[in-house]
Amino acid sequence: MTTLAAARRVVVKVGSALLVHGESGAANRDWLEALAKDAARLRSQGKDVLIVSSGSIALGRRRLGLVGKKPLDLEEKQAAAAAGQSLLMRAWEEAFEPHGLGVAQILLTKDDTEIRRRWLNARATVETLLRLGAVPIVNENDTVATEEIRYGDNDRLAARVAQMIGADLLVLLSDVDGLYTADPRRDPAAAHIPVVEALTPEIEAMAGGANASAGVGTGGMATKLAAARIAHGAGCATLITLGHREDVGPLEAVEQGARATLFPPNATPATAYKQWIAGSLSPQGALMVDAGAATALKAGKSLLPAGVRGVEGAFDKGDAVLIRDAEGRPIAKGLASYSAKDAALIQGLKSDAIEAALGYRGRSVLIHRDDLVWMGG
Repeated sequence: MTTLAAARRVVVKVGSALLVHGESGAANRDWLEALAKDAARLRSQGKDVLIVSSGSIALGRRRLGLVGKKPLDLEEKQAAAAAGQSLLMRAWEEAFEPHGLGVAQILLTKDDTEIRRRWLNARATVETLLRLGAVPIVNENDTVATEEIRYGDNDRLAARVAQMIGADLLVLLSDVDGLYTADPRRDPAAAHIPVVEALTPEIEAMAGGANASAGVGTGGMATKLAAARIAHGAGCATLITLGHREDVGPLEAVEQGARATLFPPNATPATAYKQWIAGSLSPQGALMVDAGAATALKAGKSLLPAGVRGVEGAFDKGDAVLIRDAEGRPIAKGLASYSAKDAALIQGLKSDAIEAALGYRGRSVLIHRDDLVWMGG
């Protein structure tokens, strides 16, 4: 679809059913090589590619002799994840090696995508990896996540990651080629839906009971619609398509016009993110800035410590704060890169003096321009 051709940053979610042979529990290396070829081609077109990959538990089952045992209890799942994660990364490394691309492992919990301080740290790591040319491979940290704090499916984790890094396309690879009016494996009259403009209750009802796990994974069509809703709110399009294609990679098949379901966004990722900061977050403090800093912020620049003249409140890193001008008027709002305590220590300083003031090398800005919304006239 044209959405894939136009995308600047793409998150691809891969389920266990595609990555692991169900009977043997071994990695499906031919399929991995096909997707790696797809990702390498997108990279050669100047696109950022990040993969959210299931598979550690499924691969770990085999290593620990748990193939065929259902269901695993929580401790067995965590043990299998620990045993299988190295196998998963080795499989991705071998798939990307012929293309001269390195991979990097990122393990996240739900807190890492929902607590803003950890969210900012995770985003910074991903941005650095992409800038350095690596392909991040993200998975839920199943070895430490409990049932109460885990996502439980990588569809929604992929959507949160897409939101976190400002992706403009989320591709959910499935064992069906998109959304149907009913489960096509049970109802031969089910009709394919190529585009979903709005996630209405009627649309969500169509996903009821559609299970795309093939006995290995945990996600179904309902979780994919939940992921599409998260991505939509972040200004990111979602594409659900068939993961396994004969003689062609799944992304190349989409480029060639293969059937899929598209959920278009109603805003850009940057616009949706700024709207979220402006309208959904309550300020936990304030920063007073001088006239020069106010002018720079209005022009779309980041807030540097040198322009700050006062700190109010008891905010933490990642909290929303107001920015006030010399007359006390609120002119902007953003996410702080430092706590109130540290902000007070570096206010008025040039960026190269931050390390000496804090005792560690932090970020050069108090609020990055990507995390800041101008509210003044």
